[in-house]
Amino acid sequence: MTASAGRVVAVRGDRDDPFSGGYICPKATALADLHHDPDRLRTPLVRTTETAGRRGTGWRETGWDEAFDLVGRRLAAIRAEHGPDSIGVYQGNPTAHNLGLMTYGQLLFRSLGTRNLFSATSIDQLPHMLAALLTFGHQLLMPVPDVDRCDLFVCLGGNPAVSNGSIMTAPNIRDRLRAIRARGGRVVVIDPRRTETADLAGEHLFIRPGTDALLLLSIVHVLFADDLVRTGALRPLLSGLDAVRAAATGFPPEATAPATGVGPARVRELARALSGTPRAVVYGRVGLCTQEFGGLAAWLVLVVNALTGHLDTPGGAMFSTPAIDPLALLRRFGHGGAFDRWRSRGAALPEFGGELPVAALADEIETPGQRQIRALITSAGNPVLSTPNGARLERALAGLDLMVSIDPYLNETTRFAHVILPPTGPLERSHYEIPLALYSVRNVAKYSPAVFPRGPEQRHDWEICIELAARLLGPPALRRMARPVWAMLRRLGPEALLAVALAAGPYGLRHRVSAGSGVRVGRLGTPGRVSLRRLRRTPHGIDLGPLQPRLPGRLHTRDGLIHLAPPEYLADLPRLRARMSAPPPELVLIGRRHLRSNNSWMHNSPRLVKGRPRCTLLVHPSDAEARGLDDGAMARLSSRVGAVEVPVEVTESIMPGVVSLPHGWGHGRGGTRLSTAAEHPGVSLNDVTDERFVDTLTGNAAVSGVVVRLRRPP
Repeated sequence: MTASAGRVVAVRGDRDDPFSGGYICPKATALADLHHDPDRLRTPLVRTTETAGRRGTGWRETGWDEAFDLVGRRLAAIRAEHGPDSIGVYQGNPTAHNLGLMTYGQLLFRSLGTRNLFSATSIDQLPHMLAALLTFGHQLLMPVPDVDRCDLFVCLGGNPAVSNGSIMTAPNIRDRLRAIRARGGRVVVIDPRRTETADLAGEHLFIRPGTDALLLLSIVHVLFADDLVRTGALRPLLSGLDAVRAAATGFPPEATAPATGVGPARVRELARALSGTPRAVVYGRVGLCTQEFGGLAAWLVLVVNALTGHLDTPGGAMFSTPAIDPLALLRRFGHGGAFDRWRSRGAALPEFGGELPVAALADEIETPGQRQIRALITSAGNPVLSTPNGARLERALAGLDLMVSIDPYLNETTRFAHVILPPTGPLERSHYEIPLALYSVRNVAKYSPAVFPRGPEQRHDWEICIELAARLLGPPALRRMARPVWAMLRRLGPEALLAVALAAGPYGLRHRVSAGSGVRVGRLGTPGRVSLRRLRRTPHGIDLGPLQPRLPGRLHTRDGLIHLAPPEYLADLPRLRARMSAPPPELVLIGRRHLRSNNSWMHNSPRLVKGRPRCTLLVHPSDAEARGLDDGAMARLSSRVGAVEVPVEVTESIMPGVVSLPHGWGHGRGGTRLSTAAEHPGVSLNDVTDERFVDTLTGNAAVSGVVVRLRRPP
């Protein structure tokens, strides 16, 4: 990045970065727009008027001390009167890319003692995390495709050509996928839509939304029935093989094909190819998770990789060795994850990792009684646009006694806040990717210092969290005693924690990277121990080498085995069997994303929203003809919870009986300060998704496969 006189001049890829090789995602170029955005808040806002629906039309700027005192006083009063569960927290997915929120933010939110914690996890990767917990013993132990050495890459419900990988950190994934085919391998995409990744793959199979688990279970059936199971060196570690065999018995491809739409011959060929290709992997992502059988589907991805000998082997599904190892750090505190310790009061959805599913958020606000949410803290999130039935959540937010938002924008969610505490932007704080390094297709370490100093009246998000904690946690006497602790944490900052974590990591004080280890650094570096000091001196980053087999040492199960047949999944199979015999709905909805769109939080960037409108409804020609809809015409899309009017894009890239609407749009609501987004509002997918439609096993929101109706507008 080139900057001059406090302004960004250019954003370019780093050709000396040993991992990216200079590749840069289009969304990264928008950092300049975010930094200079006149709509970005830089000082706290306090509501001055209560309007209909509590939309924030009356605001005043205030100083940080007044804002912190106001929030601390009101939160403490609500907590004292109604108990710790009266405070809810919602964290959005930018948290995962923010060092301050990953450290100090979690320290605050997890210290509140509330059972009403929510995050974007339960509208995304929760099924994968549950599968990791129940199979390997830790919720973060999710294997990633070793895509650089793989010869058969099977992708279900993912579009890495647009997402640049998801639970698969892989810069320039397009070239990585092309390289598989160039070396004589195959890329197979199984998706209700012929995606951008499918265009690269050359092989694409349509599948009906919500039936991935049936397809995977039929592959398991073929592996056992045709003697294709190849467990390899992991065989002594595999527990539950007989139970998996028995579970798959009633799901041959001939039985699942009417539900999935994937013919028996294709299923059998795929099973043979996975078993017979030495380096192969099955990869599933958002579309596989956000459906009514997301839990079973995520589990079965692991099962198929294990049965075909592609778990923890080069070219298969492998575990990283990151410079900062959150698993080891959490293990020292006895925390590897938890499931179903309590449930939401309304829909009785299970807790996971200390959080309730976000589909229950409106319920927990609106339902009176013990544990009712009366105050809500949102951090780096816009759940009105990103969670199911956003209109209901809007109504619920309007009834809160207090809402506080740690956010740089007055957006569709924060307009309901009483106080907005805006943090610094991404170019005003240092950066180290902790979660993304954990799921990287190659072991790397890179630290990026802040490009610009923060302004004198600005606060980092971690500083905001410290101030709230100092005012809120414990009775007044305890808070006075704890002030020196919070003062010390304020002086240290997240970089001190980063330095300690690097020192305690696998390349830290106890391990030295030698010249003969194969580790490469950027042009200015030489091999040596990985530390924060070293990373500061190596701006291009350090390549720590390809993924290596990590089992059994990486396992966190008590018996040291891989649990292929957890009882939670076996108990859910009757529900899947019923789905297999049920007639498919006439029309269902799936989401999608675009290369220049990052959920709901980057649509105020002019360079990302320019060009032709992208918020269109993809409709197959046969479905359009049956409803009298022409390409470009407006259509009314409705479900149990609501309706939107959206332009139709008639295309054979979507399978019959399925329509697709991108998520993250819907910026036409009043009371926001998003001038660019308001000029390109689109409609919100989550105005028609249903908070009652969930994967009942995990509680994850099922926004893929929602039953909808489509017709011409009245």
